[in-house]
Amino acid sequence: MRVFVDFEASSLSKNSYPIEVAWVFEDGAHETWLIRPAPAWSDWDARAERIHGIPRALLEREGEAHDRVAARMLDALSGHDLLASAPSWDGKWLSALLRAAGLSRHALRLRDSDDAHLETAMALLQGAVEPQKIEQVASSLVAGAEVRPPDQPPAHRALADAQEERLRWFRVREEARLLAERLRG
Repeated sequence: MRVFVDFEASSLSKNSYPIEVAWVFEDGAHETWLIRPAPAWSDWDARAERIHGIPRALLEREGEAHDRVAARMLDALSGHDLLASAPSWDGKWLSALLRAAGLSRHALRLRDSDDAHLETAMALLQGAVEPQKIEQVASSLVAGAEVRPPDQPPAHRALADAQEERLRWFRVREEARLLAERLRG
């Protein structure tokens, strides 16, 4: 099953680490976790805190231990198609979380949610759009499938951002289905 994953982090520096993770299955089931920093994690950027609104003191007081979050992710997400809108950043934080918990950084793999959106659109357009044009038409659908007004910034909270990416996948799927129906007449 497709699962949309998002992390928030201490900063965007080389030494950043995950502070919040959420995932949303395509059926809507979801989990979200604040992550208590591992002992070696000291990086913190006040500008990042202003964006996500999660103070480090809150993580230390109410966050779940990083190794418990990593174990829960392995238990809940193994064997699923894990998708992230920013897989290089989210993958970095997933890797940091897994390594800090003593797990293989390759135990879970993320791929770009845009790839899943494109695959979905192309599958639905199959037979309705000429093969040489299908990727271009599908790419156009994906590019236009926004669920948030362009002038509104992302929530920068893991659950809201993962839910938004799930909704975007549904929008791509519906737009591709409708276009295919129109083209088939």
